[in-house]
Amino acid sequence: MPTGAKVFLILVGALLPLALIALFTTMQTTRNADDEARERLAVTARESSSLLENILANHVAQLTRTLADLEQDPQDAPSCMRLAGTYASHSAARYLIKDGRGRALCGTPFPQADARIPATMDTQAHIVPGGLLLRVGGNGGAAALAFYPRELLVNLTRPSGFVPEYGAALVAHSDRLTLRALKENSPLDRGKSIRIDLGVEDLALETTMPGAPLTSPLMIATVLLVLMWIAAAGIGWFVVDILLIRPLRRLRSNVAHYQPGEVIDTTRLGPVPAQEIRELGETFTEISRTVQAHEADLAKGLVRQTRLTREVHHRVKNNLQVISSLINFHARAAKGQEAADAYASIQRRVDALAVVHRHHYAEMEENRGLELRSVVGELAANLRATAAEQAPALGITLEIEALLVTQDVATAVAFLLTEIIELAITCSPGAQLRISVKSSPQDPTRAILRISSPALISNPHFESLVEKRYGRVQTGLARQLRGQLHHDPLVGAYEIAITVNGRP
Repeated sequence: MPTGAKVFLILVGALLPLALIALFTTMQTTRNADDEARERLAVTARESSSLLENILANHVAQLTRTLADLEQDPQDAPSCMRLAGTYASHSAARYLIKDGRGRALCGTPFPQADARIPATMDTQAHIVPGGLLLRVGGNGGAAALAFYPRELLVNLTRPSGFVPEYGAALVAHSDRLTLRALKENSPLDRGKSIRIDLGVEDLALETTMPGAPLTSPLMIATVLLVLMWIAAAGIGWFVVDILLIRPLRRLRSNVAHYQPGEVIDTTRLGPVPAQEIRELGETFTEISRTVQAHEADLAKGLVRQTRLTREVHHRVKNNLQVISSLINFHARAAKGQEAADAYASIQRRVDALAVVHRHHYAEMEENRGLELRSVVGELAANLRATAAEQAPALGITLEIEALLVTQDVATAVAFLLTEIIELAITCSPGAQLRISVKSSPQDPTRAILRISSPALISNPHFESLVEKRYGRVQTGLARQLRGQLHHDPLVGAYEIAITVNGRP
């Protein structure tokens, strides 16, 4: 954890008792105000819903009784008169009783009676445009309907006496009819709602009152609490930043830009208040001086080692040239063709090793690897030259991608190509060979080496040479390449996967 965060947490812990006292006072004040607002809301909601609930219950009972009487006797005028007397005290309300064919039996038709409502035998309450619609279902599609305009519902739900600001709405199913809208309050005001069932299906009256306002003591306590915490964080961060963070940041930047061989100069950091950081900077300076001395020694040793390596490679190259010249000299003095062919076979292998070593010596400075195309190209030219007497019609076609390989892989490839080409020459002096190296599409670190020629098609003479002389050498070279050498006896082709370093 950063030092600034630790100091901040310590200061917060020290000021925690004061913060808890202020928080407790604020919460207690808010709780008392909420309790008072909740009590006022409950009283208002009960008073608003009691009158409406009684009226609706009475009207539903009268509608049900009248509907039952008129279903038995459609000419029952006294029942209709009793229903008219029930609605006389609420002249704004409308009622209608109709039979299953839609004929009015009692009351006056009104537009809301045509609303599409599912016909059931139960008592239903629906919010329609402009008010509340009650429906009492009867037999055969008969129904009793009553409509209460919004203005009437507002008067019925208005509490008597002085009440605080409130909002009221009728809720039925997913519909809502606003009877009294609560005035828009600020984002800090907290409203509370209570819903009371009116006893008709799922019809309910929802009353809303604003919560307790944010008083001056509450605001002062909250502001002081916030300011106290901000002051604690600011003071802690300022002290830690001046004494520790800034000097450490400058020292870290200086060390991050350090390059081997340089000396870290802490005097450029300016005055550092903390003694420990000054001592740390001096330690970095001493370490950088030690590293500078070691870097100088390593540079001198690397120069000496490079010179020795170049000298060794130069001598090895010269020794291989001397060996090739000696073999060529003795081949000229050979008395039989068999001895001359043996000297030529040995010289081809020495030349293959010399080609690889020469390219490795040329690439030694960059150490990227040997370019396989140039190595195989030079090797093919040397093989044609050394086999001119034994196979004057020898032809070698190359199709090699630009790939880089290590010296070990290049040496094994050179020897393997020499063995296979010599095998083809032995089987057919006029052999025509095709050598290809293509990168593997499945693995970018592998490439396929393929040597094909009609001279490599399987026959008794070919099989005898492979078994007695060339087969064991080819197997050993394939093992060195960490692959499996495949031979197609019908096509006359050898194929093996080799490891590559990439492309030049």
